[in-house]
Amino acid sequence: MMQVAVLGASGRAGSQIVRELVARGHQVVAIARKPAAIPAIAGVTALRGDAADAASLAGLIRGSDAVISAIHFDVDAATILDALKAADVPRLLVTGGAASLEVAPGVRVIDTPDFPEAWKGEASKGIAFLDALRTEARIDWTYLSPAAQFEEGPRTGRFRTGSDRLLTDEAGESRISFADYAIAMVDELEQHRHPRSRFTVAY
Repeated sequence: MMQVAVLGASGRAGSQIVRELVARGHQVVAIARKPAAIPAIAGVTALRGDAADAASLAGLIRGSDAVISAIHFDVDAATILDALKAADVPRLLVTGGAASLEVAPGVRVIDTPDFPEAWKGEASKGIAFLDALRTEARIDWTYLSPAAQFEEGPRTGRFRTGSDRLLTDEAGESRISFADYAIAMVDELEQHRHPRSRFTVAY
């Protein structure tokens, strides 16, 4: 059993990660700006927190074995990494984006003609976050990119994992549910197969 702090615990991905952690017997410190929206589950301690405040965040996550971030990329990697270092938490797992995955050698999802212009701002922040992690020497990090379509859906437990290439099915679609993504995230927490690297998950 581990104690795991989840940032963005009230969101669609974060809430599923919280549920998956608890189902496997882990203790969860669930952190969100609106803790009332965090699922009320035994084994979950809901706390109000702002990930943009490294000093305050350090106090909330201290004593955890790992932090899982499921927040938007409005907070940069340095702030979260500083909080982990101040709290002496050794591991960070990040709910990443798909935009940095490759569809062909040297061609990322964000570089394709059909990538929506409205999404480029947030996607670029996610790429910058990953780039920052790749220069980090002290914290053991993992960045889990979802499929291109990250959506509500059933918990099937059936999916594939890859590294830096966008995974697609036989119809050319790239999809994963929040519930199955949460399985992949907690598997990584427990099995530690991708230290200091990025991987991806899709059907």
